[in-house]
Amino acid sequence: MDAQAEADFREFVANRSSALLKTAVLLCGGDRHTAEDLLQNALIKVAGRWNRIDEPEAYVRQVLYRQQVSRWRLKWPHRELSVAQTPETSTTADAPSAAELRLVMRGALARLTARQRTVLVLRYFEDLPEADVARILGCSVGTVRSTTHRSLVRLRTLAPELAALGPAKAEQQPSQTNSPVEVHP
Repeated sequence: MDAQAEADFREFVANRSSALLKTAVLLCGGDRHTAEDLLQNALIKVAGRWNRIDEPEAYVRQVLYRQQVSRWRLKWPHRELSVAQTPETSTTADAPSAAELRLVMRGALARLTARQRTVLVLRYFEDLPEADVARILGCSVGTVRSTTHRSLVRLRTLAPELAALGPAKAEQQPSQTNSPVEVHP
């Protein structure tokens, strides 16, 4: 890599790494350390090809998605959190704050499988159409649809308090507009 390309790469990393890290955190179910590793590995792969890349951010995101897919295709045992009692839900009439909803969403996403989480992040956080998600993940559109449906059902089961965000309330909270809880069957 020549000096100019290295300077361009460093500038890209400085300017876009926080946005890319947010996507990586969502892909990793809220595990920031794993997300940092995922992003770092993606940036290492991109650095070697920097001179040949036309759209750097799109390329890095593609590498992130593919690395995440590779991780959940491995035969690693899935870690699940078992609890003796279900968590208590709030009985107050007040709507949950945005911070509480983010924490609940992060916890629920962490309890989904990596495949389910990846599909939801691509569909609702990245706002990609089903055909693009299928192409990125190397599966059919039908697989994306069925995985999305099963993921949303499981997400609603894991975090029923997210139902407080109906379509009308979601429009009032712009930070939640791409949230998968907006989709109601």
